[in-house]
Order: sequence, then structure tokens, then C-alpha cells
Amino acid sequence: MLSFISRRLGTMALTMLCLTLVVFFLINLEPNLKKLAISQTKMRTTAEQLESWLQRNGYRQNFFVRYGQWLGVVQKQPNIDPATGQAVPRFRFCNEAAEPTYSGILQGDFGCSTKFKTPVATKLFPALGATGILMFWVLVTMVPISLLIGILAGMREGSRTDRTLSVASIATTATPEYVSGVIFTVIFASWLGWLNGSAASASQGITFYNFTLPVMTLAIYGIGYIARMTRASMVEVMTQQYIRTARLKGLSFGNVVVKHALRNALIAPFTVIMLQFPWLLTGVVIVEVMFRYQGFGYTLVEAAGNNDIDLLLGCSLVSVFIVLITQLISDVGYAYLNPRIRVQ
Repeated sequence: MLSFISRRLGTMALTMLCLTLVVFFLINLEPNLKKLAISQTKMRTTAEQLESWLQRNGYRQNFFVRYGQWLGVVQKQPNIDPATGQAVPRFRFCNEAAEPTYSGILQGDFGCSTKFKTPVATKLFPALGATGILMFWVLVTMVPISLLIGILAGMREGSRTDRTLSVASIATTATPEYVSGVIFTVIFASWLGWLNGSAASASQGITFYNFTLPVMTLAIYGIGYIARMTRASMVEVMTQQYIRTARLKGLSFGNVVVKHALRNALIAPFTVIMLQFPWLLTGVVIVEVMFRYQGFGYTLVEAAGNNDIDLLLGCSLVSVFIVLITQLISDVGYAYLNPRIRVQ
């Protein structure tokens, strides 16, 4: 198992390197650099002045040199003030060094946010923490309900309960977040007046009234998907020979389900649940913008809309890491849950 985890960690590192290289290339395309220069200078700046700004701030260096600087394996060179000839930091509002230094991802420096005028880490990690709280409550709500629905539907295939729960699961899965979010806002915030339709204040203080609608919007889609997978797994397990043997021995239906069927039926849903983390990263972008929740998705949209290159790179790095680490946890957990799997 240790050798398997070591190999997977090596594969993860190589995958992150390749993906970040691709993202770095796409973000630093010429149109994006031009937009960044325009946003950081006056709108009527001439093309020569824009080019001078890009040159002065190091955006015209060799692509692989810049990528190495972002990683922290190549020294960052300070800018030279043409008036005094002295070395000056690239962005003064981030307290960047005015001398050559190794300062990149490997050193814990994610760069400088040109939109928020602050180091990327001071903006990214609080936003990631706010999204982590949101995702935690989504999982706490989504997983137990979906497993219960799937187990109840799969215990007696073809029954009225199975058909009712299956239709409800399909309906929730077929409804995207931007539709269910609007529906919940109209019903619970506008018509009934029970909940606050905006979660903008959630970062200052999370309450039931300003936090419930984002959680409901994210959870409702995942509930149907996990419930369908759990039902399919439960139906398959209930047709196995050892289940018939247990029933013939005189065990009650409840004991057969709890002691024999349930653990095996949860193997496949476990993998599906772990794969919800990458989906939640994309889902929070829609929901956080809709409810103005100051989290990771909202920050990502702000960075993309304002050509904030360093913040976009930081968001992409976090996204890739979360996707890869959850897949590793899923593989290890699957091996422990299913004794038939042997890691060579």
C-alpha cells in the first residue's frame, strides 16, 4: 500500500506540473497580457506605453523563465527604474523584493493580485476557507439524505417507494444549480420570507438565514446523483447468492440489509461521493456568484474578469491539487472497503 501511495504521489506531482504548465501558457496569452496592461494603466495609454509596462514588469521574459520563476526554481529579477537606474520591486503594494531572489510556489509565494492589490495568499486562502465551510455543510446535508434515499429505493426494487424516490432523484439531478437557486430564492426568500436571498454577509457571520439557500442549491443536485448510484448498487447486492442464503437461514429482512448488504452496497457510492469534490469546485462558482458568497468560486470569477494572472494561477493550482488528492483518497478508501482488491 505504501508503494502504491508513493507511486500515486509521484504521478500527482507530474500531473500537477503538466497541468499548471498548460494553464500558465493559456493565461499568459498575448490578449490576456494586453488586457492586464490596460487595466493597470490609463485606458488611453498608447501601444508603446503598454509594451513598456509589460517589458518593465517582466511579462516579456522567456516563457519558461517566467514559469520557473512562478514555480520558484528560477530567480526573480527586480525591475530597473529608468529614471534612477535602481532596482525596484515589480509591485510595491505586495512588498516584493528589490533584489534577485527565489520566490515562487515552492517557497510559499503565490504572487501578487493586481485586482485586489494584495498578495495572492492573503486573498486566496480566506476565500478557500469560506468555500470549505460551505462544502462541509453541503456534504453533511447531501451524503446522509442521498444514501438513505438510495438504500430505501434499492431494498425493494420496483415497489411504489422505489418508483417515487427514483423519479424525485432524476428530477433533482436534471435541475442545474442556477435553476434550483432561483427557484429556492423565489419560494423561501420572496414568497415565504423565511430565508435571506443573499449570502454576502456569510463571510462575516454564518447564520441559518443567510447560509441555507446556498447549501440547499448545491446539495439538491448531488442528492439525486448519489441516490441513483446507491440504488443501483443496492439492487445489485440484493440479488447476490449470499443474500438469498441469509434469507433462507431465517434472518429477518432488516438484519440481511444492515449486516450483509449495506457494506457491500456502499463501496461504489463511496467513490462517487469522493468524486463530488471536483464537481463542488465547479458548482460553487455558479452558486457563490449567484448568492454573492465571498468564497473560492467568487474569487475565481473576479480574477478571470479582471485578468488577475497570479490569482488565476493560484486558483488553478488549488483546483488541480484538490481534484488529485480526492482521487487518491478515493482509490485508497476503495481498496480498504473492498477486500477483493489487491494493490500490487
